[in-house]
Amino acid sequence: MPREFSETRQKKERAILVGIEVKRAEDGWSIESSLEELYNLSITAGADVVGRFSQKLSRPSSTYYLGKGKLQELVDLKESIGYDTAIFNDELAPRQQHNLEETLLVKVIDRTALILDIFAKRAQTKEGKLQVELAQHQYLLPRLAGQWSHLERLGGGIGTRGPGESQLETDRRLIKNRISHLKKEIDSVRKHRDLYRQKRKRSNIPIVALVGYTNAGKSTLINSLCQANVAAENRLFSTLDPVTRKLRLPDGKNVLLTDTVGFIHKLPPLIVAAFHATLEELTEADVLLYIVDITSPDAVNQSQTVEKILQDLELDEKPRLTVINKMDKVVGSIGEVQEIVLNIPSSPETTITISAAKGWNLDGLLQKIAEFL
Repeated sequence: MPREFSETRQKKERAILVGIEVKRAEDGWSIESSLEELYNLSITAGADVVGRFSQKLSRPSSTYYLGKGKLQELVDLKESIGYDTAIFNDELAPRQQHNLEETLLVKVIDRTALILDIFAKRAQTKEGKLQVELAQHQYLLPRLAGQWSHLERLGGGIGTRGPGESQLETDRRLIKNRISHLKKEIDSVRKHRDLYRQKRKRSNIPIVALVGYTNAGKSTLINSLCQANVAAENRLFSTLDPVTRKLRLPDGKNVLLTDTVGFIHKLPPLIVAAFHATLEELTEADVLLYIVDITSPDAVNQSQTVEKILQDLELDEKPRLTVINKMDKVVGSIGEVQEIVLNIPSSPETTITISAAKGWNLDGLLQKIAEFL
């Protein structure tokens, strides 16, 4: 391979992050925290983030997401910082995305497409890959019209006869057929999973499922407890595919410990729908181990996000233990830790502090699970 071509392929996209600070936001997230998370997602996807840009609005513009004045500022910034990709902090409507690409003349990606891209990189199992592909096709379908807009700009004539609308209809039909095929394959996986669940039920082994925000330390915990060799990295969505391992408790009884995909703020409904088969593992659990990263400056907001997703999945009434993780990294006073814990829905009887990475108090956690069961 020529050296020049190799360097071109490895060149990172220079991205600017764009968000709206909604007045009286109900979810408690500041624009700084939200863009910081978008930054981490962008880095995980392989972008070189060269700037951040935000505007205060009561709601995003239905035409351009930003107001026209701010949009012009964003256009002007392209010359000074040289970005070639704009990553938006919300899911854009097809019309918004089309208008932004026409105005900015760069690649425009929204939060949903960014998360789907990371999921596509992370999925390892056949089931995970099917789920991601389904979500990607469902995301693409309403945006197909924009893929052929370059033909309109050519104004007809030589080189434009042929595809046009007929090609668009062909693409739509192909994608709808692919979506139908993927749903059937995922349904087949779900039936296989149901048979596996029934077998587990007959064995009467309790199921303990790990839930929590992405990067809270779930994979590190399952590795420490079960020597599971699950990829545990300090980055978002390092684990996508469910992992189940047998674990012996201090009273001699066995449980099955299951790790599932981490949650995140503004988790796209497409992801939840596509990963429904995987998330069904949580409905079968006897106990949820809710892992909290105590070192995150947004621990309380993250907790509220997880709580909302559990409610949406109708799992908020499921018995749970709250596991405050990464205590080895706590720098502040114990009072600050208690203040965070007080803002997380739990009671002292159902809360325990640990360090999964250092192995601190894991015996206490096992004892707590045994008592809980």
